[in-house]
Amino acid sequence: MKKHVDESGNVDYAGLKEDETQLDAYLKVLSNHHPRASWNKNDQLAFWINAYNAFTVKLIVKHYPVKTIKELGGSIYKINTPWDIKFIKIGEETYDLNNIEHGIIRKEFNEPRIHFAVNCASVSCPKLRNEAYVGSKLEAQLEDQTKSFINNSTKNNIKKKTANLSKLFRWFKGDFEQGKTSVIDFINKYADTKITKKTKIEYLDYDWNLNEK
Repeated sequence: MKKHVDESGNVDYAGLKEDETQLDAYLKVLSNHHPRASWNKNDQLAFWINAYNAFTVKLIVKHYPVKTIKELGGSIYKINTPWDIKFIKIGEETYDLNNIEHGIIRKEFNEPRIHFAVNCASVSCPKLRNEAYVGSKLEAQLEDQTKSFINNSTKNNIKKKTANLSKLFRWFKGDFEQGKTSVIDFINKYADTKITKKTKIEYLDYDWNLNEK
């Protein structure tokens, strides 16, 4: 990742394709080391975020060149989209990307900041971090990803009177609303510019073009 992903999260997929054997070796490590109950929660979550991101990269590299991940698979939701392709072998199970994101990460960890860590290989996604997530550093990594995403004007254009937000905040609204915390409360925890209930909120079009250098 340090070699092929820049600080903005743009990916050199052509370079990764040349180094595909190294990528495959890493995926094999993930496949052979399914999280155990003895692992702490941060180690387990870091594993699943890394797995999601690495296998997403593999899906792109396998079919590269492509303009968007949406070229892969069909368009029927929960049936044959790119996120429904069962190609991820971990332990004795075979998963698709939806299984990992929604069936494991969102279901088991109750951590809204994962939406700024998992990467769907698209321009509007949070940046792909050019290092692995590690349990011992996970809190700092998630905080950094969240603050970076919310204050990136290409992802969220936030002003006091108007806020053009990523559709992630609409698609996963329930994940950000926990207890008495609203989406606005969540954003204001990280945003340099604070918003209020009077702020006019609209959502940006999601750019599914490849997050390529």
